[in-house]
Amino acid sequence: MHLISISHQNSGSPGRRRARRRDGNQSMAIWIPMLSFLSSAIAIILASIVGTVISCLRRRRCAVGFFHPYTNDGGGGERVLWCAVRAVQDENPDLDCIIYTGDDASPETLAGRALDRFGVHLLHPPIVVRLYKRKWVDEKSYPRFTMIGQSLGSVFLSWEALCKFTPQYYFDTSGYAFTYPLARIFGCKVICYTHYPTISSDMVSRVRQHSSMYNNDVLVAKSIWLSRCKIVYYILFSWLYGLVGSCAHLVMVNSSWTRSHIEKIWKIPARIKRVLPLERPAGIPILVSVAQFRPEKAHGLQLEAFALAVNRLGPDMTKPKLQFVGSCRNKEDLERLQKLKVRASELDMEKNVEFYKDVKYSELVQLLGSAIAGLHSMIDEHFGISVVEYMAAGAIPIAHNSAGPRMDIILEEDGKPSGFLASNKEEYADAILKVLRLKEAERLEIAATARKRAEKFSEKMFYENFKSAIRPIFSGLNAPT
Repeated sequence: MHLISISHQNSGSPGRRRARRRDGNQSMAIWIPMLSFLSSAIAIILASIVGTVISCLRRRRCAVGFFHPYTNDGGGGERVLWCAVRAVQDENPDLDCIIYTGDDASPETLAGRALDRFGVHLLHPPIVVRLYKRKWVDEKSYPRFTMIGQSLGSVFLSWEALCKFTPQYYFDTSGYAFTYPLARIFGCKVICYTHYPTISSDMVSRVRQHSSMYNNDVLVAKSIWLSRCKIVYYILFSWLYGLVGSCAHLVMVNSSWTRSHIEKIWKIPARIKRVLPLERPAGIPILVSVAQFRPEKAHGLQLEAFALAVNRLGPDMTKPKLQFVGSCRNKEDLERLQKLKVRASELDMEKNVEFYKDVKYSELVQLLGSAIAGLHSMIDEHFGISVVEYMAAGAIPIAHNSAGPRMDIILEEDGKPSGFLASNKEEYADAILKVLRLKEAERLEIAATARKRAEKFSEKMFYENFKSAIRPIFSGLNAPT
């Protein structure tokens, strides 16, 4: 029986082995065509990409392409766009200026917007290249991992832009650094004006400290494990950001804070130039807050501090007014504006607070001219052009004690203060009270010092610094590599 059993088992083994070989052969028969198909598809795609790039290189024109998908946001970034276009037109009138935008706009309407909203008169209207894939950079498309989602999405949008029109100079004015390697593949000289680094060491520090902010969810801040995961994500993203940013031939920044972060991450200090932002026409030196209704602008802090200051005023003092002036990009911004109005009512400040949405440049000048002080409360603002606007208009600035306002703007001039810095509601309220209680001569002295300091950031100075920075690129002499 024992021998029969062994013989039976042995006789079954070859059958099972043959069955396994048949299954393996069948699997190979399936996978080989699939791998062959995938290889062919990849080869075709790569050949198509290479063919497209070569075709675009042949059609490349001597022009400056400004990559600015949102030309209607009304913020400081759009102002820089139009001033950059004007500076290029001044420096080299023969260069065509191309605007890559997702907005349905004509050259004439964009030129009109530059004049109406920002007081920038273009020598001639720009050429408009309409982009239809702007959803790739819309933050709503990426509820999670927004930074990397928008960054990779910008590459697809830039591909659309460069395929439609390939310029000799690719100028990014919106901070889409991940597009720079692609622009170089298309044979472009890459220039960028960086308002604010996409990621900074300050952002990583807040995650390490479990600080909850608009860019660090409360759930993440409270969880050690989620915070560690986010730190790893930030570190990896920072490495990628440095890699793509280093592809720029020329980098322009508008503050010491931004420059220090960009130099640290991109590691191309020789190609980084600091140019100075623009002033607004000066008016008569009263409380105004100029900023888009975005979460990081912290309008709620300003409102709370203002209400606290008003309630601390003596009965013999006139109650001031706070004017919120800004634009709304989307539904969320409109909702924030409505919440501010509701909160003003809850604080019994309806008679003391006014709201101005999407005002024209001429109206903004009038509002600035009526202010004795200007509020700004964004943490780590790269520069803070509205702070300079306050100073140029004779309004004493009260800004957050960090980044641009602390390092570049609200500094002593000839040993005299040019404004006030604050970090929380109580400090803002104290600063507001100081301004309100100043004697007229004291207020005018600070306002005059602030205005003198604002001259260092004048429009003339901006144009001169801007043109000085781009001249080697456009002339082809001593161009950074």
